[in-house]
Amino acid sequence: MIRFENVTKRYRGTKRPALSGVDFEVQRGEFVFLVGASGSGKSSCLQLILREESPTSGRVAVLGRDLKSIANRKVPYFRRSIGSVFQDFRLLPSKTVYQNVAFTLQVTGASRGFIQQAVPEALALVGLSGKEKRLPHELSGGEQQRVAIARAIVNRPQIVLADEPTGNLDPGTSVDIMQLLARINAGGTTVLMATHEAAFVDQMQRRVIELRDGEMVRDEVGGGYGDTSNVPRLEPEAIRGAAATAALQTVREVHRQTEAAIADPASPPVPVVDHRPAVAPEAASAAAAPSQATVKPSDDARPVTHPITVPAVDLAELGVADRLGLDKGDDEEVGPTS
Repeated sequence: MIRFENVTKRYRGTKRPALSGVDFEVQRGEFVFLVGASGSGKSSCLQLILREESPTSGRVAVLGRDLKSIANRKVPYFRRSIGSVFQDFRLLPSKTVYQNVAFTLQVTGASRGFIQQAVPEALALVGLSGKEKRLPHELSGGEQQRVAIARAIVNRPQIVLADEPTGNLDPGTSVDIMQLLARINAGGTTVLMATHEAAFVDQMQRRVIELRDGEMVRDEVGGGYGDTSNVPRLEPEAIRGAAATAALQTVREVHRQTEAAIADPASPPVPVVDHRPAVAPEAASAAAAPSQATVKPSDDARPVTHPITVPAVDLAELGVADRLGLDKGDDEEVGPTS
């Protein structure tokens, strides 16, 4: 389906190649993760497969055809067999969900009957039945990505390329999108996905091709993401005095309520409102020390006891028509597969 033979790609004005001597082959029906740090060459691989770029040396073959042999005016026809899903969705903002998906078929000259059958099927597959009349701005980010996936598969491509499809989504929605791509792959479509999401790669245990500085360093079936030590991590910064400040604030609240109880013994106790930040356990213990305040009554008043509970602290339109397979300048109108 996809074959790279000793592929090197150099961009003008750069010292080192984006890809250097890359060799791999993706078989029909495979689900392959393309991993590596930013700048490792993942996007260059996808651009070569889409024929957006040509290799400086080596050979790229897709669906049995050497991409160098395809004339420029025929590239949009070639792209009909490839569906593309991007990180930024790329939906037409003035068109409904149905129109966004149908658009890719309309520009390829598909019959009205085929469009009326294929679009609802694609929307049902991605879980958007009933939302055909919605505009993109009326959808969540995950729903917009589902529309993009429906647009990518409505033409029934043999290959789906996914470039960081979960990059703009929350973790829960990202899981749904990954499950959807897995279902599409189970139907026989080859999926090649570039990603930084180590957790998904580790969990799904599919084939992994790893790039580093333009070179292929690993091709492993059933592998994980690999070394994540170079991925920056955010560590919480300790705030000096935060524990002592939190404890002091709680004690002051206890004293305030005690004074209020002396002034009006008949009033019910007011619960403490805890405005403290998350603090270390020792601070919580210090704050909770005066958790029982007993007020000594005057000679003519009955004893009043007000238990004060300190709450527990929880630490816890497209603009890229050619890329998508559109070529309005040609008499034979063609369309995108994504």
